[in-house]
Amino acid sequence: MTRVARRCLVSGRVQGVFYRASTQERARELGVEGHAINLPDGRVEVLMVGAPEAVEALAAWLWEGPPMARVTDVTCEAVPVPPGVSGFRTGWG
Repeated sequence: MTRVARRCLVSGRVQGVFYRASTQERARELGVEGHAINLPDGRVEVLMVGAPEAVEALAAWLWEGPPMARVTDVTCEAVPVPPGVSGFRTGWG
């Protein structure tokens, strides 16, 4: 199976509105591994590793987020697939 990785930075009202937990839930539904972590500047960093179509689906979902979120920008970049990524975690950066 071909795996790809993307790192996205999500801006807007994305902290304190269940954005990380909702991203984790959606990632698990899609079979994507990685993380969603709060950054000190108010953004959320999302690392996505998985099948190309699943990663693309999660990247598109990042613009929606949970109902209380207000996403104003999502910037993504392709990154090398990091070794040892397993599951999808949430936390602080």
